Amino acid sequence: MISVARVRLHEVALPLREPFAISGGTLRVRRSLIVELTDSAGNRGYGESAPFEQPFYSSETIASARACLAEVLLPRLLGVPVAEPGDARELLELGVRGNRMAKAGAETAWWDLVAAGRDVSLGALVAERLGARGRDHIECGVALGIPPDYRAEVLGAWVADALERGYRRIKLKVRPGWDLEPVATAREAMRAAGREVPLWVDANGAYRLDQDLDALHRLDREGLLFFEQPFPEDALWDSREAERHLRTPVCLDESLVSDDVARQVLAMAGPRIWNIKIQRVGGLEEACRIYQRALGAGVKLWGGTMPESGVGAQAMLALGGHAGFQFPSDIEPSARWYAPESDLIELTMDRDGRMAVPARRPLPRLPPDATLISELTV
Repeated sequence: MISVARVRLHEVALPLREPFAISGGTLRVRRSLIVELTDSAGNRGYGESAPFEQPFYSSETIASARACLAEVLLPRLLGVPVAEPGDARELLELGVRGNRMAKAGAETAWWDLVAAGRDVSLGALVAERLGARGRDHIECGVALGIPPDYRAEVLGAWVADALERGYRRIKLKVRPGWDLEPVATAREAMRAAGREVPLWVDANGAYRLDQDLDALHRLDREGLLFFEQPFPEDALWDSREAERHLRTPVCLDESLVSDDVARQVLAMAGPRIWNIKIQRVGGLEEACRIYQRALGAGVKLWGGTMPESGVGAQAMLALGGHAGFQFPSDIEPSARWYAPESDLIELTMDRDGRMAVPARRPLPRLPPDATLISELTV
C-alpha cells in the first residue's frame, strides 16, 4: 500500500506545427492539464486531461476540467492509500456525473503512480489487469484534418508525406460538402506513390441520417474501410440504422463514452467497430472494461487520441498493443504535431509505421512556462 502525499495540477500550452481542423473546429495550440501525484515514498505518477478550449468535440473544455480537477477530483485522492490501479475509478465516480476527461487525468496519474511504486511499466500493469500480454509495439495511422480553404492539392501533399513516412493507414476528416473530393485526392496520392493503405473517413458527428443519407450513399461507393462517427454522439440508433442502408460499416467514436453504453450498443445490434479513447471514457479502468466486453463479443477495436501530449499517450500505448486492437492507432510521433523536443514525452515511429510500447516508464519533461494551477499536500 502506498499513500498519495501530494497532488499538483499543471497547465501547459504546446503550439502545433500547423492548425488541425475537424468538422467542428480548429486546433492551433494544444492546451492540456497535467496531473502529478506523489506518494509518501517520493514516487511520482503523471496523467493528462486533454479536452479542447472550446466545446466543439465534447461538452468538456480546459476550463471546466481545470475546475473539476482542482475543486472536486484531486482533493479526493490526497492521503488515500493506493492498492490497485483500478481503485481510483470508484473514488472519482462518486457523486460526479460526466467530466470524463477530467477524471481521465486523475485516474491515469493514479495508474502511473502504482506503476512507479512497483517499478514496472504501465503496459505491465495493463497486462496484469487484462490477464494477457500485449504486443511490444502498436501500428500508427495518420489523421489528416480539413486543409485551409479546402484545397485538395494541400491534402494530396499531406497524404504523400504520410505514405513516405511509413504510416499504416490514412484517416480523413470530412463534413457534408467536403467528403468525396478528399477521398478521391487521397486515392490519387496513393496511386502516385505506388502504395495502397487502408482508408477511412471521420465526420466527428457532422452528418444527419434524415438529411445526409444521399451523401453517405455516394461515399458508400468509395470502398472505405468504415465511416467513423458519422452522426452526433447521442444518435446511437441512427448509427445502427445506417448500417441497414450502407455496405460500409459504421465505427463509433464520440458515442462510446462508457462500458454501459458499450453494453447497450451490443444489445441493440449496433456497430461492431469501436474506437477507444482513454480521455473520452474517463480513464484506463473503464477502457479495460470496454476492451474486455468488445473482445468477448468479437467487436473490432482501434485506439484513438485527442490528440494528447506524450504524457496522455502512455495510457493508450499500454492498452493499444493488445490483440483486440485490429486497426492502426491514432497515436502519432511527436514530430507530427509539435516542434522538435517540445513534447512532454517524445514519441517516435519507425519507417514501418510502428511505435514501441515502453518497457520502462518514461518521465515527462514539464516546460519551464508550465502553470501550477493547484497544489495540495498531506
